[in-house]
Amino acid sequence: MKPTLSVITVVYNNVRDIGITLQSVTGQTYDAIEYIVVDGASTDGTLVVIERYSNHIRRFVSEPDKGIYDAMNKGLKLATGDYVIFMNSGDEFYDNNTVEKVFATADDADIYYGETEMINDARQSLGQRRHTAPKTFTWRGFKYGMSISHQAIYIRRSLVEPYNPAYQLSADIDWIITAAKKARKIIRVDGYVAKYLVGGMSKAEHKQSLLERFDIMKRHYGLLPTVFNHFIIAFNLGWYWLKNRRTND
Repeated sequence: MKPTLSVITVVYNNVRDIGITLQSVTGQTYDAIEYIVVDGASTDGTLVVIERYSNHIRRFVSEPDKGIYDAMNKGLKLATGDYVIFMNSGDEFYDNNTVEKVFATADDADIYYGETEMINDARQSLGQRRHTAPKTFTWRGFKYGMSISHQAIYIRRSLVEPYNPAYQLSADIDWIITAAKKARKIIRVDGYVAKYLVGGMSKAEHKQSLLERFDIMKRHYGLLPTVFNHFIIAFNLGWYWLKNRRTND
């Protein structure tokens, strides 16, 4: 039997992009999809767009929430599929047959993952993420940064826990590491499996995100290894920007 995939989309006042995500999910050739949409009580026309796809949505919630991870936890509570993935507003599966491709193998893995393409507001490709998806992945794989985006990772539902409300910007890192610790078999899918819409972030939010990431890594990997790994992260980041600046010049 085909495994059932619970696809969860979280949205709030994003009438510009929600249709792209809805079309991407409902246009999948894989037919064992349970689609769940969680809206934060949008007022900008988002609900009108969602209504057009109501026949393809299994569960729908529209109510105020306490932030993105609170909304994502609502989606998890509604999910009944064998696997879960988050495809939030503005993001897409890479192709219409992406889910079919992921489950084409009979490996029965606990986690499947692949590469992510970044796109801008004009839906133009920005290329591959700076952190490329590794050939092999374990729970220790995030010690140098988030190498797999949540749009590109399929996790067995029995392994997932709610997102930690203590983190407002980086709970997805903690969520993936926690699930990966329980996984016995993790499979990499070749090529791109998702398109991630790059969003802006204020300096204040960026600082908070970095502090949250450090705390998450400290909890999972220990304080001293995390401090050491951040020197490597800083070096890799500096080398990346230097190399790309030379390329652009």
